[in-house]
Amino acid sequence: MARAQGARALMALAFETTYGTPPVSGFTRMPFASASLGAEQPLLNSELLGYGRDPLAPIKDAVTADGDVVVPLDAEAFGFWLKAAFGAPTTTGAEAPYTHEFQSGAWTLPSMSIETGMPEVPRYAMYSGCVLDQITWQMQRSGLLTATARLVAQGETVGTTTSAGTPAALELKRFGHFNGSITRNGTALGNVVSAEITYANNLDRIETIRNDGRIDGADPSIAALTGRIEVRFADQTLVTQAINGEACEMEFAYVLPSGESFTFTVHAVYLPRPRIEISGPQGVQATFDWQAARDSVVGRMCTATLINDIEVY
Repeated sequence: MARAQGARALMALAFETTYGTPPVSGFTRMPFASASLGAEQPLLNSELLGYGRDPLAPIKDAVTADGDVVVPLDAEAFGFWLKAAFGAPTTTGAEAPYTHEFQSGAWTLPSMSIETGMPEVPRYAMYSGCVLDQITWQMQRSGLLTATARLVAQGETVGTTTSAGTPAALELKRFGHFNGSITRNGTALGNVVSAEITYANNLDRIETIRNDGRIDGADPSIAALTGRIEVRFADQTLVTQAINGEACEMEFAYVLPSGESFTFTVHAVYLPRPRIEISGPQGVQATFDWQAARDSVVGRMCTATLINDIEVY
């Protein structure tokens, strides 16, 4: 009897034309590190009396389908997650490399169908109506660079054969922490120990009454872009900005030697006034839990630019 192993797990993704309806073709094989995407249906204990001390059979509750997918920040596959977060990009370039610009503020977001497969069981679970609720990643000096995508799905359909056909393959060109840089108003920001970026669509689940227990949709509400930067305290630049209540533009970028790049520009970053603590003889560090807002000049909160050899997302 075969036992499921994560090493043999597969994931395929395709964008839907109709919410909740998996497409018959167009799937792409996706790299991932882990996935908690799944559907669950709890049981409700019986409250009825008059049948003795032993309880009656429980009742099924509504179905909840959601979870996280940990993916690498790479030059090609990450564009699918950016499209899920911001909507379709504006692509320029007559030939490779192509520049894909994703902008915040879209009123509608595309839905996806994601299939996870365990071929040795076999078990192929298709999650339809997947909408991206939140994506987050960290910048640091070393380690593996990954992002966590939080998804809200409509439902799960399990089968013994794949419904994704033969997914298209992508070339994995992975970014690393070594390729990262941070700038503030166009100037390199020094003394940064670590940084964290979180973009949230703050989805509103449409929990209507249905005979299948599924939701009717997941609509985006007011977006949020927050994060944290931890710096070695060397000057008063960031503290002064926080005290004055001013905004700055911050850019988080990764560039590969082969020319592919990912640039995430936050157009209006507001910093809180931090507590400067002296905890010992080592260097003093300050932590800023920043928030972003719509920039009145640019007309949006953030822009993600991906340069690669993919023609269309």
